[in-house]
Formats: sequence, structure tokens, C-alpha cells
Amino acid sequence: METGIHNTSEIGRLRKVLLHRPGGELENLMPEYLERLLFDDIPYLKEAQREHDAFADCLRSAGVEVVYLRDLVAESFTGPEVRGEFLREFLREAGIEDQKLRESLEDYFAPMDDKRLVDACMAGVRKRDLRIGKQRLSDYLTAGEEEYPFAIDPLPNLYFTRDPFATIGTGVSIHRMHTPTRNRETLFGKFIFEHHPLYRNAPRWYDRGETSSLEGGDILVLSPQVLAVGISQRTREDSIDQLAETVLSRSKTFRKILAFNIPKTRAFMHLDTVFTMVDRDKFTVHPNILQQITVFVMELDENRRVKIRQEDGRLEDILKEHLELDSVKLIPCGEGSEIDAAREQWSDGSNTLAIAPGEVVVYSRNHVTNRSLEEAGIRIHTIPSAELSRGRGGPRCMSMPLIRDDPQ
Repeated sequence: METGIHNTSEIGRLRKVLLHRPGGELENLMPEYLERLLFDDIPYLKEAQREHDAFADCLRSAGVEVVYLRDLVAESFTGPEVRGEFLREFLREAGIEDQKLRESLEDYFAPMDDKRLVDACMAGVRKRDLRIGKQRLSDYLTAGEEEYPFAIDPLPNLYFTRDPFATIGTGVSIHRMHTPTRNRETLFGKFIFEHHPLYRNAPRWYDRGETSSLEGGDILVLSPQVLAVGISQRTREDSIDQLAETVLSRSKTFRKILAFNIPKTRAFMHLDTVFTMVDRDKFTVHPNILQQITVFVMELDENRRVKIRQEDGRLEDILKEHLELDSVKLIPCGEGSEIDAAREQWSDGSNTLAIAPGEVVVYSRNHVTNRSLEEAGIRIHTIPSAELSRGRGGPRCMSMPLIRDDPQ
């Protein structure tokens, strides 16, 4: 059955990718609410869009078909009943309980076409843009949330399309995010993979209704047989147990999962923040994790139950064994310099997007790490990142592969 998805490698030639062009959600960031929305800074939207367009053009010039999240969600509204279902779920998950507010929001969205509706849901809704009649004195005097300027919070993290769901083989995992702030993002994925004509047949490896968090930045498809998943600040071990049981028992190719236990800090937010694959036998790595990482191997036993064992030894040797390689080269962020590594880690120097074996997209600002990649024989495509990097994510974070060639 055709699922619209084929992703069996981090480095196979990239053919089709999902992006989200930053929109009005970035203009709804405010300094006093940055922590609530998981941002450290406020990108300038016009420049962030210019940089993102350069990213998309870089991919297109390499022969990659670029599709956008807004378009796929709108195309999933195959009839008014699906659009209505989406809006009802979106308002419920946005915490809209007041009947008058719900009616005002429904009136606000009603005249919009499908794409504009999706844009508006992503951007969030300012209270001042709604017609809400105040009938009682208490309506004017309520403290706390009444002073909050948004009826619905913006979703500024959406341009990191890697996280809300992940393509694995010919299927998809739709995630329960670590924070309520980001959990509404996965609703877009739910509708794509339930209703879009191209993607509704994709098998589901994980579902957003699970109780334990799993995020796409922690999932790396190392080969058609081996999946890596990070036990991180945002992905819990219970989720990996569930994912492993489903993928290993139902997929046609995957035989083992390597679970990487990494430090639980914002600087090392996801596995792909500190570790990405750039060629068959080459990986970027943040040097600080090499002494703080533990790897567990998850496989099915003869009774089709998941068995787990801890791997000891150097990361290079573990990767070499499980990927059946003659040698492995780790390329340290910032050339291993304490200062350069810390600075370039902050702007995702280790977060590369491979578009073919030995060919990657990187941020231009990470010049020390980029030099190391070139010296290791990797072809790099640099993109501007002064504003995009303020969101704390790199080229891999900003992309979700839909179709890759199998690795050769």
C-alpha cells in the first residue's frame, strides 16, 4: 500500500521534505511570555522568512521537492466536516471553555479559507481581534488571565517541523510533546495522517494520545535496520519502550533500536542537538557528551518481546558494530574547543541536514564546525541564520523528510 513516506536513512538522497515557513506566530512573541512559549529571543519575522526561503531554495537547487505544513493541513480538509472537526479539536486543546469566547472564535475563523484558517491557528489569536461583549462588572475586573493578551497562544516552534511527528520507514510516529505549549502542534500531523489523500495510509508507530512524551529531534534513522532514539530532556524512556515494541514488531526492516541516554538540559535538548549523521561512517558530535552518554540496545527476543542490554565502550565502536562499518569518524562541534564548541552548540553546530551521503546543509555562522566538516570530506551548503537560530534549532530541526532514497 502506498503511504507517501519512505525514510530508511539519515543520509539517503533527499527527494521530498516538509517545512514550515515562519509566520505571524513569531510576531506574537512577547518578552514577558518567552519562557511560556519555549523561546529565548524574538526573531525578526521578515528576515527569518528571507533566511527560511534561502533554506528552501538551497534544497530545491539540490533536486528536493519542498512542501509546506500549512498546505498539507489545508489539503487534509477534504470536506466541511473535516474542517469543522479540526476546529473543534483545536479550540478544545487550546483550553477554550467559555461559551461566549468559543462563539467569538468560531465567528473569527468562519470567513477564512482553509489555508488562512491554518495560518491563523498557527499564529494564535489576540483578544483585541475578537468581538467579546462584556456584560458584567466582573468581566472588566477579573485579574490574572484576563490581563493576558491572547485568546489562543501562538505556536512559534512550528518551524521546527522535525519534532511533532517523525517519518520512520514507510510509517509515522505522531508525538505527545514534552510541554503543553507544543502539544497542539501535533494536531496538524494528526489531520494530515488521517485525512490527506497522499498520507492517510501511513502506519502509525506512535500516537499523540500516549501518556509519555516523545519528540522527533530524538529520532534518527541510522539505517534500514537501525533506529537511534535519545532519552533526553523531552523524550522519556517509557515512550521509547512503546515505540520499540511497535516498530520492531510491525516494520518490515528495523531490527534494533539504539537508545542514547544524554544529559537532560536545554543545551542538549534532543539527540540531534548533539549528534547527527553526515555520511555512511561520519557523524557530528558535541564533545561534551562523549563522557556522559550511555547506549542501550533494544531488540526482539525469540518470543517477540523487547530485550535490552547496555553497551559499554567508545561511541565510535558501538556505531561501528551496529551499523556494520569498518570505521567511524566523529566530527566534534567547534573542533573540540571548549569555547568554540559551546558557542556553536548554542547555534546548533552539530545539527546538520544530510541531503545525500557526505552532503549536508548547515548554518553559515558555525564556521569552525563547518571547517571541520569540509576537512573530513563533507560537502557543505551554508544558509544564513541570524534570525532562524534564535529559535534554538538548526537545519535538521527545520525539516521533516518525507521521501529519501535507500542508502547505497
